[in-house]
Amino acid sequence: MNHTPFITVEGPIGVGKTTLSRAISEHFQYKILREIVDENPFLGKFYENIDEWSFQTEMFFLCNRYKQLEDIETKFLSNQMPVVADYHIFKNLIFAQRSLKNAQYDKYLNIFNILTEDMPAPNMVIYLNASLDTLLARIQKRGREIEKNISPLYLEQLTIDYQNFMEQFIEKHPEVTVLQFNGDEMDFVKNKHDLQTIINQIEDQLHKGVKQL
Repeated sequence: MNHTPFITVEGPIGVGKTTLSRAISEHFQYKILREIVDENPFLGKFYENIDEWSFQTEMFFLCNRYKQLEDIETKFLSNQMPVVADYHIFKNLIFAQRSLKNAQYDKYLNIFNILTEDMPAPNMVIYLNASLDTLLARIQKRGREIEKNISPLYLEQLTIDYQNFMEQFIEKHPEVTVLQFNGDEMDFVKNKHDLQTIINQIEDQLHKGVKQL
C-alpha cells in the first residue's frame, strides 16, 4: 500500500488535466508526471482512422505509461516524495474499450493486467468533466495539430465512457479519495477563486491523510 501522496488528474480530452496538474505541482511542490501524447507516432493516424490504428496507438500508450510509473515508483514514491500526474493508467481501459475490437481488447486486457499488477496506485483521483461544447472549445483553443481530426461524436461518447467508468471505479475502490469538479461551472485557468477552491479541497483531504494514510 502506497503511503506517500500520489494524486492523479483525470477526465476526457480537453478538460484541462495537464493545466490543473501543473497548478497542483506548483502549489504543493510535488513532482509532476505528464503523459506522453505528441510522441505517439500513431495518434494522428488514429484520429483519421480509428479502426485501422487503434491497437498500435493503445499499445504505445500502455508501454510508455508503464515505464513512467515504474520510474515514478523507484525514483520518488519509494523515497516518500509525493507525485501528481495528469493521468491515471486506468484511462487505457476507457480508450481501449471504445476503440478496440473484441478480440483485440481481450489481448490488450491480458497485457494490461500483467503490466499493472504491481504498479503504484494513486490514493487520490481528481476527476474533471465537462460538456462537449466546452471540450471542443478548449481543444480548438490549444490548437494541437494532432487533434484537429477528433470527431465530436467520438469525443461525446468518450465523455460518457469516462462518467460510466468513474462511477464503477468509485464503487469498486472505496479506499481511494475521488474529488469531482465540473469544467462547465469552474474555470481554474481564468478564475483564481475556482483554482483555490480545488486546492482547498485537496488540502483538506491531505490533512485527513486521504483514505489510505
